[in-house]
Amino acid sequence: MQISQLIKSLPKAELHLHIEGTLEPELMFELAQRNNIQLPYASIDEVRKSYEFHDLQSFLDVYYLGASVLRTRQDFFDLTFAYLEKAHEDGITHTEIFFDPQTHTKRGVLFEDIIMGIADALAKGKEEFAISSYIIMSFLRHLSEDDAFEVLELAKPYYKYIKAIGLDSAEVGNPPEKFKNVFAKALDLGFLTVAHAGEEGPAENIRNSLELLKVQRIDHGVNCVQDDKLLEELIYKKIPLTICPLSNIKLKVFQHMKEHNIRDLYLKGACVTINSDDPSYFGGYLADNYFECQRHLNFSFIELIQIAKNSFRASFLSEEEKLLKMEELENFVKSLSGLYAAEK
Repeated sequence: MQISQLIKSLPKAELHLHIEGTLEPELMFELAQRNNIQLPYASIDEVRKSYEFHDLQSFLDVYYLGASVLRTRQDFFDLTFAYLEKAHEDGITHTEIFFDPQTHTKRGVLFEDIIMGIADALAKGKEEFAISSYIIMSFLRHLSEDDAFEVLELAKPYYKYIKAIGLDSAEVGNPPEKFKNVFAKALDLGFLTVAHAGEEGPAENIRNSLELLKVQRIDHGVNCVQDDKLLEELIYKKIPLTICPLSNIKLKVFQHMKEHNIRDLYLKGACVTINSDDPSYFGGYLADNYFECQRHLNFSFIELIQIAKNSFRASFLSEEEKLLKMEELENFVKSLSGLYAAEK
């Protein structure tokens, strides 16, 4: 079996995935037509040509334009289920997806249509593909904390569908302390918390996310290497980093995959996980990210198995559910041993 097939078959979790970032150009055009929206693109090829980014903001400009075609509950269902079909092909058995309500409610989209379209698709994904899932509601950090409080209140009838609160969008100029109060409120309500930090921003954003926002894991976090003491703390406390390699290359955090620090972090003992972030825009879903790490950073398949284990350990599943997922992974590895023994 080729390494690419092994990687696809490997049971794994995805913990850093923006559902809006899975919008493929074909579905973008389909939804634009369905909702009578005029896009500034003449063809699917023209859309793909716009995916040349020089930083996070240049990506976000295109990202928000694409999200404008999402209007109805059916749109969000179709978007989410299309991702789950790809997730199933990539060996994902558990996923924790971000959604950005402010991207849509500002356009008059009903909060109910957003979250219920996503939740309906996740329920179907569990039934058809046995993929378990959680929803993480993210605040847009370029907007105000008052705006985040409004969204938290707007979400009140749907709290049972939301596992955690996140923080994303442009990191530069929008430090985590800007959202200290709304995260405190979210914690009081019983939500878990995560935050994007240390992608374009400094290591200080990681520390402040941990100390002020009380996050359970750091999304991205690659700039933790700027602070040796912080890195030691992340390793000692086993705080997960949900790293997105292809995203980091596409947004010029690193110029080439060979320069990425995920392998160094892994070898130092950090709890790193591999994720796809916004796969439609960044050129690869989860298995692609695993494969590129193997190809350019010399990860062995044994090491990728360990990263898959990290993905379950870092998830918000219960301890019992984690054990079941790990057992499934171990059984897969044993089946490979049997297969190779039979071939000999």
